[in-house]
Amino acid sequence: MKKIILLFSVTLLLLSCSVYEKYADTAADWEDEITNLEYKDDTETYSSDAVLFIGSSSIRRWDNIKEDLAPYEPIRRGYGGAHFTDLIHFTNRLVYPHEFQALVIFVANDITGGENDKSVAEVVKLFKEVVNTVRIKYPIVPVFQVAVTPTSSRWKVWPEVQKLNAEFKAYADKTPNVYYIDSVAPYLNAEGTPRDELFIGDLLHQNQKGYDIWAAEIKRELDKVLK
Repeated sequence: MKKIILLFSVTLLLLSCSVYEKYADTAADWEDEITNLEYKDDTETYSSDAVLFIGSSSIRRWDNIKEDLAPYEPIRRGYGGAHFTDLIHFTNRLVYPHEFQALVIFVANDITGGENDKSVAEVVKLFKEVVNTVRIKYPIVPVFQVAVTPTSSRWKVWPEVQKLNAEFKAYADKTPNVYYIDSVAPYLNAEGTPRDELFIGDLLHQNQKGYDIWAAEIKRELDKVLK
């Protein structure tokens, strides 16, 4: 009952904030996916030393995440097409059921070159709301934000994405227990353009070679903080 009261209070608090009112209609399209992830909470078990991953399809499609991140114990709770505009509504449902030693976030769909793109400032504001929601229940757990990856499919907006990554880093640098994982460099070739061989045919989602790089970058940063 206490948990229900807490979640209800948090929901009321969040809905009272302008950012949640502004994006009140952004959650419905993902409700089925979030519900399916909640079903996993009833069937999967993890230790309190697990690392929780939330965010978009790069996490959802990471089929070998357990092997790639060993000896870390990952909990995978990504959903396809995630934006920070919808993740703000689902953070408590994806995060609160778990006990874990660190949270890793990757969302890369708010600046894509589309007509519904958000500004860098707006994306950072939304990211901060995600962190604030996490902090209600987990005041000191380390939170890691993974850099948005350079890809050929979205190369035209890379200058804006670079600004976003820089803002993620700036926020992490000044915020206790928030960390930025700068995983960009290994995805660029000598000419400074994306290494297409690290991606599947859509030149957006990583293949296993790409995930091998991602895993190494993420594990190195986890090691720095958790060990």
